[in-house]
Amino acid sequence: MAFASDIQNSARTLVRPGFFADLQERFARYRLYRQTVNELSALSGRDLADLGICRAQIRARAYEVAYGDQA
Repeated sequence: MAFASDIQNSARTLVRPGFFADLQERFARYRLYRQTVNELSALSGRDLADLGICRAQIRARAYEVAYGDQA
């Protein structure tokens, strides 16, 4: 039965420490990105112009808000 116990032990080590915390942080950043896109998309063209943003820049600006300037 050494084979069966080896399978169980290797299954426990597949998830690295901090995996779920990292996953939670990534999901929170994605939610912030989607919320920002939705809120900016709901604004009128005049409101966006007041902010200095055109519609083509909405996703890029939302990405900067959620993930920083990594692009």
